[in-house]
Amino acid sequence: MAKVITIEAEPRDRVGKGASRATRRSGFVPAVIYGDKKEPESVKIRLNEVVRLLNRGGFMSHTFEIKVSGKKTSVLPRDLQLHPVSDVPMHIDFLRLGKGATVIMAVPVHVTGEEKSTGLKRGGVINHTRHEIELEVQADAIPEFIEVSVAKLDIGDAIKISDVTLPKGAKPTITDRDFTICAIVAPSGLKSTENAEADSDEDEEDTE
Repeated sequence: MAKVITIEAEPRDRVGKGASRATRRSGFVPAVIYGDKKEPESVKIRLNEVVRLLNRGGFMSHTFEIKVSGKKTSVLPRDLQLHPVSDVPMHIDFLRLGKGATVIMAVPVHVTGEEKSTGLKRGGVINHTRHEIELEVQADAIPEFIEVSVAKLDIGDAIKISDVTLPKGAKPTITDRDFTICAIVAPSGLKSTENAEADSDEDEEDTE
């Protein structure tokens, strides 16, 4: 589970396009906290703090605590607007998280065990069917990634969602099939050789 980071923010007394532009000119990023059946709260966060958090990676899949006037609120980023040219953060929407709340998140897949895989040693390659898995998880227990090991895979073998041990309380949003996450496949050159050999065998059979 990712460590919860506290973000220092200040209340925004004025809203609207003009007020948002003024907020950005003063070195802040306007933001809104909404959800949990409470009124939306307009805040502003220092631009350098937002940039620092974005540079850490995984911003949209981390739970944060926003501290405003001494009060902390658990939140999850749900929308981030960037300037179309400079990529400077322009606005952030945060979802307020109530106690016991669950959220749907796309969690990255980390592949391990490549050095032990028989299939890779034989020249196979990893076919990443899914780089992320969409999960329904507890808001206070969002995993940073899902680890998938290919150590025991040979060419033609695959890892399916049923092969993965998910964090407690997490479940995939796709429930109607046992979907593939990754597989070890033969490289295109090996496939071409095998196909050519198969065609040659068929030609020999035809001439007998």
